[in-house]
Amino acid sequence: MPNEAVEQETDRSVWLVKQVYAMAGLCLMVGLAIGYLFRGSQSPVLPAPAESSSQPAAIPNAMGGRKPTIEQMKQMADKKAAPLLEKLKSDRYNSDLLIEVGKIYNSTHQFKEAAGYYDKALQVTPNNVAIRTEMASCLYYGGDVDGAISQLQQSLRYDPKDANSLFNLGMVKWQGKKDSKGALAAWQLLLKSNPQLSADRKATVEKLMGDIQMGNKN
Repeated sequence: MPNEAVEQETDRSVWLVKQVYAMAGLCLMVGLAIGYLFRGSQSPVLPAPAESSSQPAAIPNAMGGRKPTIEQMKQMADKKAAPLLEKLKSDRYNSDLLIEVGKIYNSTHQFKEAAGYYDKALQVTPNNVAIRTEMASCLYYGGDVDGAISQLQQSLRYDPKDANSLFNLGMVKWQGKKDSKGALAAWQLLLKSNPQLSADRKATVEKLMGDIQMGNKN
């Protein structure tokens, strides 16, 4: 029972962290986050990648708490990942376990660690396009824009029509490389190869394309 209580508290803490970061991103309105067209739940809104050495500012949340530091979030992630890491000692090539550990570090903004575990999982199952796209996001937020583009391009070699890979490729090229032509090319291919997109998702892509084209005119 004590272990269950500790795990529940850790789960609650990690969920609070995600809420705090989501609120901070929305309130600060900094940058444009990498997103997903198809996902069960949206990722928190995050700013453009910053230097890994920078410390997050303390921002009050709706409950009166303060935003955890990177070190505190790392401690939370380490604690939650510990049971899975113990299992990996005897099952080091279990891609499911590796992915779960990656998700823990990703959700607490430990992007370098998350990318490392996703990379290990992809060495076992290289055709997992969804996880490769997650890894690309981690690399982007960790400041490795070229690495993110490389992973997304590799995802598209496995699935040339993957909507998330094409969408994020456009975002990374636009926000990370200031390559508006490359972004437009990715999104044009996205719309062409995914005619089944719902109206709202199609509208999202078209709005981004319109924003780029308007900016180019100015």
